[in-house]
Order: sequence, then structure tokens, then C-alpha cells
Amino acid sequence: MTNTNNKGSKGYLISIVLVAVIGGLLFGYDTAVISGAEKGLQAFFMGAKDFIYTDFLHGITSSSALIGCVIGAAISGICASRMGRKKSLIMAGVFFFLSALGSYNPEFLFFPKGEPTFSLLVAFNLYRVLGGVGVGLASAICPMYIAEVAPSNLRGTLVSWNQFAIIFGQLVVYFVNFLILGDHIAPAIQKVAEGINQIMNPGEAQWMIETGWRYMFVSEAVPAGLFTVLLFLVPETPRYLAMTGKDDKALYILSKINGRTKAQEILSEIKATVTEKTEKLFTYGWLVIFVGIMLSVFQQAVGINAVLYFAPRIFESLGMGNPMMQTVLMGIVNITFTLVAIFTVEKWGRKPLLIWGSLGMALGAAGVAVTSVSAALPPVVAVISIMVYSASFMFSWGPICWVLISEIFPNTIRGAAVAIAVAFQWIFNFIVSSTFLPMYNMSLGSMGENFGHAFTYGLYGVICILAAVFVWKLVPETKGKTLEDMSKLWKK
Repeated sequence: MTNTNNKGSKGYLISIVLVAVIGGLLFGYDTAVISGAEKGLQAFFMGAKDFIYTDFLHGITSSSALIGCVIGAAISGICASRMGRKKSLIMAGVFFFLSALGSYNPEFLFFPKGEPTFSLLVAFNLYRVLGGVGVGLASAICPMYIAEVAPSNLRGTLVSWNQFAIIFGQLVVYFVNFLILGDHIAPAIQKVAEGINQIMNPGEAQWMIETGWRYMFVSEAVPAGLFTVLLFLVPETPRYLAMTGKDDKALYILSKINGRTKAQEILSEIKATVTEKTEKLFTYGWLVIFVGIMLSVFQQAVGINAVLYFAPRIFESLGMGNPMMQTVLMGIVNITFTLVAIFTVEKWGRKPLLIWGSLGMALGAAGVAVTSVSAALPPVVAVISIMVYSASFMFSWGPICWVLISEIFPNTIRGAAVAIAVAFQWIFNFIVSSTFLPMYNMSLGSMGENFGHAFTYGLYGVICILAAVFVWKLVPETKGKTLEDMSKLWKK
């Protein structure tokens, strides 16, 4: 198997990267679909006769996919090393597809249609966990796949497109949810004196309670099916092929991407770093693992996903007339600023974008906190502050964290190290998402719930400052370095 082309094909490279980034789109779609569906889902299970569907149970149900994300991320290293990057992504695609169908019809085979019970709630959450396993696998392996096929001078840009796909997936699902809701009314949930939720005006929102949330979940089956089919048309990564002794196939793929001469040079560098396949996780010291883990921890601890998952509720609490429309607008802002990272990451480097993004997020979070306790400032200031906070994340921690996680680890430990780092990311995603509403709704004396709003965003702002200091002091700049250079960097 040979390829004599000495120039390589950017078209070929872009085509296989485009397939891989559909995994990122599904990542965003699956995690954000709950934002539009959660109120209808809550109202549906509040109709159960065999148990009381509390705020606590709804919090678990809204976040259950994240449990699967932790599992998927934790096993991604084993899957990527034993099955290969490509087969692992195919498995993720199948999980996405089955989860979409199961979440749409959790009654399938075992339960009567439309009758909420505790057993049905368990079944629904299991389907969501299954989709979460797919998200966990895709979140770790998609950027790994792109990093391992991309030339070093394009790697940061191409991996950043994966984050663009994640945000685009969230925007798509916000818009799809908006269209599905249409002229129908989302159910209004109110906490009564006994602490149990009740539905206000259930008749007007009946379609959303019975059917609407199902359509939102099943809409994911379309991109999931497309992703799974297209993966059969892309190659395995040349680095994985070289690590498994398939040098001819690795050289063929590298030649198609980089040209024959450059491909032979890259393959020699790969072989030089994979000769010792038994290297242990801490062969290059503890610092590289610590940096990878803390990149993941800070990406979630700054609070971004709590804002993305509960965006409609947040805008509603600020008195916005159409919270779903505000959420779509935030999605457009997120897309725009993700493009900033894509077109500057190879010019400005990873560290400057992370530091400036952290400071911008701190400013936005402070704006929300101050607005919450100041009657003199109109709610639109809080909305603008949330947009600043979100935009700052999108040109920094959103894409750049994934770029760094995919490239800072040496070849021989990449699979296991990425799995550990991404698992921590999903653990902290779950912690932040499950604690956001209790913190946000905290009351204190005459301040009422405004105290919770100010405390939550004030805390996120402090964490953003800590994130900037961490990057400044400990994170190495990887712009322009090959994946093989990482071994030399950490051996120092």
C-alpha cells in the first residue's frame, strides 16, 4: 500500500476531520437537549401516582446523562487503546442513537404508554445514562482522533473546530427545541407551601407534558445515525496504526495528508516515541497528569455548563419576555466567539487565550453578581454580563482546554491520561450542574433569592481568577510543537 503524492491533500484531511467533529456536535446536542425538555419532563413525572417527583429527583434526572459521561470518559482510554479510535467512536454513535430512541419512548416493551411511574423514571434515566456514555467517549476520543491525524501547524485550529461543533450542536438543539415548542406553552412549575411542586395551568401546556419533550429527545437520532454511518468511511489514526505495528497503513494515511516525504519523517518520529509501549502513567512525572486534570477541573468549575443547561430558567428569572429566544441568542454569541479561538489559536497561542478568557469571565460573573444585589441596575445589565461571561469562555476555555488535553500528553500515555483528565471534567460537570439550582435559589433575609444569584456568580468569578493564575504559572505553551515533542517537553 503506497502513496506517491508528495504534497498531501488538505481536502482529504478536512473531510475526515468533518466526520470526527460530528461527534462534537452530538456532544453539545445531547448535553443541551435537556434545557428545553426539562420542564415538560418534570410536569410529566409529577403526574405519577406511586411516588412524589421532587426537585431533588428532577435534579438527578436532568443531570443523569452526566453520570454516563463520567463512565464513558473513564473507559475511553481502554477503548481507544484496545479497539482503536475509530471503532470507539462508532460505538459512541450507536449509544447516541439508542439513547435518543429510548428517551423518546422509555415505555418501549415494558411499560404502558404515557403512564408516569417510578419504574418508568428509572428506565428513562438509564437511556439518558447510555447517551452520556456516548458523550463521554466522544468528548475524549474526538479531539484525540483529530489531533492524531492533523499536521502540527494545523492541529490547534482543527481541534478547535471540535469545540465549534459542540457549541453549534447546542445552538442547533436550542433552535430545534424552540421550533418544537412552537405556539405551545411550556408548563409553569411552582413550589407550594409544603415544598412539593405543582403545575400551573396544566391544560394549556398538556401537549408539552405528554409529547413535546419526547420530540426534543428523539430529534438527536438524525445526527447520531449520520455520524455512525460516516465513521465507516474514515481511516484509523496513523499514530494508533503505528503503535499496533501497522506501519504500511500508517504511512499510507500520513502520505495522503502530508505528502510522501513528510509522512516518512513523521512516521519515524512516531516510531521513536512508541517503542516502549509499556510506559506507565507517571513515566513523565506527576506534573503532566496534574496539569491535564486541573485544565478539566477549571473548565467546569468556572460554571459555564450550569448556565448552558439552565439558560431558559435563568433568563426567565431575570424577567426576559421569551427565555428560549434569549437562549438562542446566547447560542449565536457562543458560536461567534468560538470562531475567534479557531482563527487565533495558532497565531496567539494557547496560554494568552486562556488567561484573557478567564479574566473576561470573571468580569461577566461580577456583573451578574452586582446586578443581583443592586436595584439601581436594570436586568438587561445582567443579561449582557451573562453574554460577556459566556463569550469569554467560548474563545478560551471552551476550545483551548480540549486542544491542550489532546496534545500535551506523550504518545505512550495519551490514551490513559486523556481518559483520566476527561473523567475529572465530567465529574466536575456533574458537581457544578447539580449544585447550581440549590445555590442559585438560596435565600437570605430581605435579599431573598437575590443572595443566591449574587453568591453563585461571585463564586464562579473567584474561580475564574484562580484559573488565570494556574495557566500563567503551570501550563506550558504548545503552539507549533509536534505530538512527539511532548515527550521531550515533559522529560525536562
